[in-house]
Amino acid sequence: MRELLLPLPAPQEQESIQACLVLVDLVGSTHMAHALPLPHYMAVMTEFVQVMILSFEALGGEVLQHQGDAVLALWPAGGVAHAALAAVQAHERAGRIGLAEMLGLALRLRAGVALGEVVTGIVGGQPSAYGLPVNYARRLCESSLPGETLACSGVMAHLGTAGPVQVTAPRQLDLQGFGQNCEAYALTAAPRVPVRTA
Repeated sequence: MRELLLPLPAPQEQESIQACLVLVDLVGSTHMAHALPLPHYMAVMTEFVQVMILSFEALGGEVLQHQGDAVLALWPAGGVAHAALAAVQAHERAGRIGLAEMLGLALRLRAGVALGEVVTGIVGGQPSAYGLPVNYARRLCESSLPGETLACSGVMAHLGTAGPVQVTAPRQLDLQGFGQNCEAYALTAAPRVPVRTA
């Protein structure tokens, strides 16, 4: 049995860093799996994952893993604003996936953003991260409404008031494993200012 386990990273291959984790999860994917022929469902999931990977990487993120309808990505602590923007933009990008539109589907996401210390390394040939922010991002994602992005209070210190992401007043959440008094902030895209032409 021991030989069937994936090799763990050696201590010299592990790195402890401050990082921002973004988890996006597709709403209603189980219903889609029941409603669509399997090849169509697989094609939609493939396009969804590819769009998320490309959009996260375009803003400096590293995609760690995806499990069907969920994608997890990491930004170094200096990239928190980009991580928040990527999480907010993911909703619009998912909503514009062409194949889903052709099939009459309106894709919606939930997203969670958390900041803190993680250990990174290669597990089973793929980059991975372990630590409370990974779990925190998942809990925030699970607690968000369809179309919503929730971020932990640690993310707020890295977001300016005039940036591309707007922040709502905090609300208290009871998150499994994190207690009853977790402050979460909903993030939205700042409205675009129309460009005037002379």
